Amino acid sequence: MVKGFAFVPARRLTSGNTARMMQGMNSKHRWGTALAAALLILPCVSQANNSPVASPTVQRPPIVGVAWISLRTADLEATRKFYTGYLGLEEMPGVKYETDGGLTRAVFKINDHQFVQVLPELKDPKQNRLIDIAFETTSAEQLRAYLAAKDVKVPDQIESSSSRIGGLSTRSFTITDAEGHLIKFVEFASGKAKVRAADQSTPDNRVSIHMIHTGFIVHDRPAEDHLFKDVLGFTETWHGGMTDDKVSWIDMRLPNGKDWLEYMMDYDDSDVRISGIMNHLALGVPSVKDGYDTVVKRGMNPEKPKIGRDGKWQLNLYSPDLTRVELMEPKPVETPCCSPMLQ
Repeated sequence: MVKGFAFVPARRLTSGNTARMMQGMNSKHRWGTALAAALLILPCVSQANNSPVASPTVQRPPIVGVAWISLRTADLEATRKFYTGYLGLEEMPGVKYETDGGLTRAVFKINDHQFVQVLPELKDPKQNRLIDIAFETTSAEQLRAYLAAKDVKVPDQIESSSSRIGGLSTRSFTITDAEGHLIKFVEFASGKAKVRAADQSTPDNRVSIHMIHTGFIVHDRPAEDHLFKDVLGFTETWHGGMTDDKVSWIDMRLPNGKDWLEYMMDYDDSDVRISGIMNHLALGVPSVKDGYDTVVKRGMNPEKPKIGRDGKWQLNLYSPDLTRVELMEPKPVETPCCSPMLQ
């Protein structure tokens, strides 16, 4: 029964009660119209009692690797020597920084989809060296829509460029995490990064061909986990510290690759000597000893390699602006401290 309408069984319709039912109606047409209106209400009432039909959800596209890290420098020429002369990375030709008066920037190629970008923007010795980090995705636009659906603040549209990095066509956007880090997501739409023509015939002098992780200082782990773990699908693979009962470093592996982001927990980011060590990048090498021998032959005098608390051989190198570049072997040679390491 529809509220407000009473239907009389047909067997009880007599001339008397029919007359009473029609009382107040001017015609059979008015009765028919009222009955039709009552029947039209039925589907609406039924639908109101059911849950609304959910719209299709946007699926997160794959996030496959670390794409780049951008850093500030006060001495671009000294920084060039560090990345090209000591680490053997190629510098991309003709790259311009699009804002702040068209200042040039140096982009050093690790492989076709991984780079270190260095901008001459360090105006104060106390200024943080880290500008942003970027992760590669297979669809920038789909990931932007996915994050928007998860109530993450995103730009209204993605940025497209055909020349930002060595002639690669890229599509990207930027978000800011809970601690103010700029996080970029980039889709390499086509092509391979071009190196200087004069250098294409020279031997490959790179100490590494893969940036395996980047790291930055974190104070609010639940907030970072909400973005990277709950929303983006990163997974913790190991945590450790200088003592077994302290968590200082947390490795968060990308959802669709082997690279990872490292939380550097609760360090003082007002001290550039500390932030330069913690806001870092790591280059994977098959042999840290060979990497050490290579940079020493090229004129560096670094600290000796050591086995870290994660059980892996590592070598810490420092750019002219105190940013740490870590050479790291892929597998532990000793049992990692503090927690099991997921492979």
